[in-house]
Amino acid sequence: MKIRTTSTTLAATLLALLGTACGDSSKSASATADSAATGTPLRVALLTPGPVSDKSWNGGAYEGLMALHDSLGAQVSHIQTKTPAEFEENFRQYGAQGYALVVGHGFEFQDAAARVAPQYPKTVYAITSGRVTAPNLAGISFAFEEASYQAGMVAGALTKTNILGLIAGTELPPVKLSFRAFEAGARSVNPKVQVLTSYIGNWDDVSAGKEQALAQIARGADLIFQNADAAGLGVFQAAREKKVLAFGSNANQNDVAPDVIIGSVVIDLKHALLLIGKEVAAGGFTGRVINLGEKDDVVQLVLNPALQSRIPAATLATVDSVGKAIKAGTFAPLQELLKGSNDAQPLKH
Repeated sequence: MKIRTTSTTLAATLLALLGTACGDSSKSASATADSAATGTPLRVALLTPGPVSDKSWNGGAYEGLMALHDSLGAQVSHIQTKTPAEFEENFRQYGAQGYALVVGHGFEFQDAAARVAPQYPKTVYAITSGRVTAPNLAGISFAFEEASYQAGMVAGALTKTNILGLIAGTELPPVKLSFRAFEAGARSVNPKVQVLTSYIGNWDDVSAGKEQALAQIARGADLIFQNADAAGLGVFQAAREKKVLAFGSNANQNDVAPDVIIGSVVIDLKHALLLIGKEVAAGGFTGRVINLGEKDDVVQLVLNPALQSRIPAATLATVDSVGKAIKAGTFAPLQELLKGSNDAQPLKH
């Protein structure tokens, strides 16, 4: 893996172009090919659990939505949802309106999608960080743990207190897996490392994110790995005040706090949603679990060029070597972490 040092930008405006035509729910998801045959624009909707201004998980998905608009000419719509009832209501709304693709952005959308998808078989539902499937329902599983392991290696080499902090919004399975991978990576280069783990209870409370980070710093943490969306901005505030380092997550957040973010574990959601959208537009989409990681150039560790000189050259070389092994599928420590997760299938190209 080449450790990239480029940055991304967040789209600033929302499009809400809701269509009104109802689809015939008696046909299969292969009917999405009709849009290509008739010249009708692909219609894509995105449901996010938080604001797209978070410069992280939700903002990255919105960039993907805009890429579908710009690259495929798709008509797009976005709604921020908070509760399972809202998840289901909006899934139904978009299905009734005949949208070709509806993305529920997060593990928490799985149950609602499983209930709604069978009722609208012309609409493809895709759940990020999910593993539910049906003929027109796909789970998109991001191998966030791959780059998290490499981030842990960097953290293990840089810590002076041997105490690392882990902070997330809620205790979701993909988050826990990435935390385990980060810890394993840190201990692979520094067996003395200890970790402190905190869950905020939500993804939006910047103040709570800062409080959790300050508490961990008070206990000796000198580097914090966070996966907390908007609440992660509070982690960066605490890191700046106390002069410790932190990692960005989901999007390239290096320029959010370039003086304290050593690097970001990035999911290229724009690339991922483009891959899904192109397959749906081509027709014949098959619901399945789709696993996207470093081999697909969707997940990667992006180091901050402003701080990269702090990382020992030997560590950088080892991290790069591990990245190559991850891409080749030969990195045993991660294979051990992932035992039992062999149901993912690739995208059609």
